[in-house]
Amino acid sequence: IADSLGFSPSLIQGHLSVAMKISRSAVGDPTLISSTKTYLAPPGLSQDRHIEGLPLGTRGGMLVTHNFPLDGEYEFAVAASGVAGAGGRGDGRLVGGGGDGFGGNPGAAESAPTLNITLDNQRLNAPNPRGFRIPITAGPHTIGVALIDRRPSAGAGVDDIYSVYGVQGAVNNVVISGPFNSAGVGQTPARKKIFTCYPKSANEESGCARQILTTLARRAFRQSPSAAEIESLVQFYEQSRKEADFETGIQDALARLLVAPRFLFRLEQEPAGITPGQAYNVSASDLASRLSFFLWSTIPDDELLDFAAKGSLTNPAILEKQVRRMLADPKSNALMSNFAGQWLYLRDLAGAQPVAPNFDDNLRLSFRKETELLFESILREDRSILTLLDADYTFVDERLAVHYGIPNIRGSYFRRVTLDPSSPRRGLLGQGSFLTVSSIATRTSPVIRGKWVLENLLGSPPPNPPPGVEINLDDPEATKVTTLRQRLEKHRANAVCASCHRMMDPIGLALENFDLVGTWRETDGKLSIDATGELVDGTPLHGIGDLRNAVLSRSDLFVTTATEKLMMYALGRTLEPYDMPTVRAIVKRAAKNDYKFSSIILGIVESAPFKMKMKQSAQKS
Repeated sequence: IADSLGFSPSLIQGHLSVAMKISRSAVGDPTLISSTKTYLAPPGLSQDRHIEGLPLGTRGGMLVTHNFPLDGEYEFAVAASGVAGAGGRGDGRLVGGGGDGFGGNPGAAESAPTLNITLDNQRLNAPNPRGFRIPITAGPHTIGVALIDRRPSAGAGVDDIYSVYGVQGAVNNVVISGPFNSAGVGQTPARKKIFTCYPKSANEESGCARQILTTLARRAFRQSPSAAEIESLVQFYEQSRKEADFETGIQDALARLLVAPRFLFRLEQEPAGITPGQAYNVSASDLASRLSFFLWSTIPDDELLDFAAKGSLTNPAILEKQVRRMLADPKSNALMSNFAGQWLYLRDLAGAQPVAPNFDDNLRLSFRKETELLFESILREDRSILTLLDADYTFVDERLAVHYGIPNIRGSYFRRVTLDPSSPRRGLLGQGSFLTVSSIATRTSPVIRGKWVLENLLGSPPPNPPPGVEINLDDPEATKVTTLRQRLEKHRANAVCASCHRMMDPIGLALENFDLVGTWRETDGKLSIDATGELVDGTPLHGIGDLRNAVLSRSDLFVTTATEKLMMYALGRTLEPYDMPTVRAIVKRAAKNDYKFSSIILGIVESAPFKMKMKQSAQKS
């Protein structure tokens, strides 16, 4: 939401600092001194099973992508506990508990796992994982460190690759230092994009620099730069070139480009002669930026810029074709991670700390990925957005399948599974991501869950509680003899509280068969779960199935709410009452196409609020 954002002097200074760092990294700085970067394993990560992305046959570990600034040698140090070191001896810390790696358990080192270290999926021969040095080319590379058990569990056979072993051993961190003995800047992906030409002599430098900076400025400014803007960048290049070499000149000009207002802000051109309060169509280049930041969360690509430069992007047929192309592009995953991450509270999973014995960081990641994959399937397959509520499929790995009670799923990779019509896991309301972020640390919260459904799915947020109202639902004495439902009923006896809680509580109580991390349960402690209730309109509820059907029966409210959220995300502002006719028109049009995701996206992109702007009155100081 643009009007809630600010730009402080310290933030400006931060941009200046990071622009210089990025330009050095992108161009390459041969004078760079060695530095150290430490990658830590998440503290809640369980390392008893295979982790997706690491070699099959391994378990636990870490997968990190590191940008190596120069060609040269780099030193690695892997810190792991309970693993066997060189020659089969322990690492001297946790194997057997002794200082030499054996202690009082001579067989500990023989049973301890070993480390598997890979660089870009190729295994490295590292006799001493605690410190080794290898040559690496500049650019991004992926380092994987995992455990290999040398003594598999009893009875392991053809399923050996997925076997669960004892939880001995863990990878704690990976430390990367360098470069040492640098051999130059190399040929990184960034350099290939920057140096579209390279001078063979001093006479060619000026022309090549101008070509490079013009190309970069077109992408950075999301439209063709003016002659004055190019001259400003060229001046930075020339001033730096006098004191250093050609590449340093490009590096300093690039840093200047990265702090230019036209790059940092989405400035939109205003036609001449427009009076305050008058609406006008945004330019084709500004429309390209709006479209790209909406669907990709980044700048337009060359194809979109070319159509904008020709002025043909405003053609409805071309605009629709570009929208469909952009939705099919992998960059539209940003819509999934950014929009769905905010609307469905997936970002809040990172900070969730439920007190549950069956919850760990692996499950946290699986929760998020399940919901993201469901949203992605709706986007990629152009399904009805109602699929979010009642999908007859979901995506699970073994960890999540065990949590949900879905049988015959082995391995760490996610796969699509079909759900029975009576499954409580159909749709968003049965997914661990929603159920966890709508709980508190020690228990479920019917109030939070009910409020979440009303606000995010039905667009009917309950009013804020009156000031001074307090309640402790977790009184130690009360929790011994009463269920959460009974304690809520006592709270609703207060007439001031009842008006709001009668809206939220029945929805949340219908979800009480799911505990605070989404595990299915029949009892709350020693007391049976009662998931019945009645919505404010008299609709009876008997658990998750009835609640899902109740929300589906109000599909127009759900689609309207989803459209409002998408439109707010697309416009970068809150919606006003005068936007609602447009929202209703988009929903009505999408209904003719079964509320397909693309129909809602196209409706937003083709709407007046997205394609037009109103000149604001001058602000008085």
